[in-house]
Amino acid sequence: MVLEKLSEGLKNTLQKIASSLFVDEKLINELVKDIQRSLLQSDVNVKLVFSLTQKIKERITKEQTPGALTKREHLVNIVYEELTRFLGGEKSELMFGSKLPNKIILVGLFGSGKTTTCGKLAKFFTKRGKKVALLGLDVHRPAAMDQLQQVGKTINVPVFVIKGEKDPVKIYKHFEPEYKKFDLIIIDTAGRDALSTNLIDELKHIHELAQADETLLIISADIGQAAQAQAEAFHKAGAISGVIITKMDGTAKGGGALSACAITGAPIKFIGVGEKVDDMEQFNPKGFFGRLLGMGDLEALLLGSISLPKEALKVQEGKLKKWKHAMNSMTKKELEDPEMMDGSRVERIAKGSGVSPGEIREMVKQYKQSKKLVKMLKGEDPEKLMKKLGKKAGPMLKF
Repeated sequence: MVLEKLSEGLKNTLQKIASSLFVDEKLINELVKDIQRSLLQSDVNVKLVFSLTQKIKERITKEQTPGALTKREHLVNIVYEELTRFLGGEKSELMFGSKLPNKIILVGLFGSGKTTTCGKLAKFFTKRGKKVALLGLDVHRPAAMDQLQQVGKTINVPVFVIKGEKDPVKIYKHFEPEYKKFDLIIIDTAGRDALSTNLIDELKHIHELAQADETLLIISADIGQAAQAQAEAFHKAGAISGVIITKMDGTAKGGGALSACAITGAPIKFIGVGEKVDDMEQFNPKGFFGRLLGMGDLEALLLGSISLPKEALKVQEGKLKKWKHAMNSMTKKELEDPEMMDGSRVERIAKGSGVSPGEIREMVKQYKQSKKLVKMLKGEDPEKLMKKLGKKAGPMLKF
């Protein structure tokens, strides 16, 4: 499992909060030490660990607990918010211009999985209706172009390479008339060390020539905190707009690569979670930590923020308590995919939680409605939204 030690440690921390009678200074100090230990064991940067835990301690000590929450619930909410914030908070989308073809340049260290990631990205976009081609500009590794051709054949996308050519600029210009036939060109470049001046200069020439929409740094999760120096060097060179972290399925210490990106400010766009061409997903800090903490989509939804009129608060609070009991009786798969819920599952959860089948169905129904609403109104300004609905914004309730 991805970051298994971190997941286990954080779950134990949250369990300690849930089982405590009081939230006092002793408990807070214990929790801070537990979180520090879990993060450090997962190879998260030391400075970031202490900065993060200090922020958690300051917030729970100084902030007033919102009226709708208990002190314990507020503490859980703070831990969740600060963990997701240090990895960007919100999902970072790829930014494409209006002019076609769009272009993505992939850069990275030797052995980071860059060429394989070209294929995964191409598959990701072809599944979304885009016409994609791969361009091989790695002129230094003998087998690079053969590998890219094999990747392209596997996913049935064209691959542009010139074997034996040592100038990547010439290769780029040779195929330039072909690019306009596609929606997206994904460009593979030579593996390099961020401190290698010649290769960095080569990358800058390619970047200036291609005028890519995105230049993504590929970092392997298994190199731990060594990723920090590389990420900082690439970022300072002004050559990257985001990061893809590979091999997240095979390491318990992926925290080093994750926190390296947090330090540089370069957003993580995707993570590789397996060897197959479909094993890559857009990185969403909230969903990522939701899975680590065992909360899944339903609990992540309940930890989010919604606006409710005052008269609905008490009713909603009562429902939330029952829903949390129901979720404690759900399996991990059910939490992550509530839409799989059928009659037999509802009956089993009802018996295990003491919540009626009707209330469980209502919870799933509200989840589906909320999911549709968020998708439909994504990016909508809250004030404009409330005006459209003809209501005044109620108090902010954080679950």
